Amino acid sequence: MFKILVRAKPGAKREEVVEVKAEMQGLFVTTPVSPASHRRASAMRQFKVSVKEPAVAGKANRAIEHAIAEFFTVPPTRVRIVVGQAAREKVVEVDADN
Repeated sequence: MFKILVRAKPGAKREEVVEVKAEMQGLFVTTPVSPASHRRASAMRQFKVSVKEPAVAGKANRAIEHAIAEFFTVPPTRVRIVVGQAAREKVVEVDADN
């Protein structure tokens, strides 16, 4: 199981998942990490996810979870947004363990 940072783009013309390289990570707002956290936010992989669905009634969030699941080739039930359900920047947990 691992977590990733996602910058959401709902209502896009085409759907895509793009990993943001280290030199482009300035696109993200700094995410605070609790002192009890075992991982640093900067150590997480960061992605830009564009989906066609609008940010209404959780439609975009479900589409983001499905896009991330397809990208990592896991079932959509193994992907969930843990932080940022109503924000553009999100923390998504992917359970890739068999």
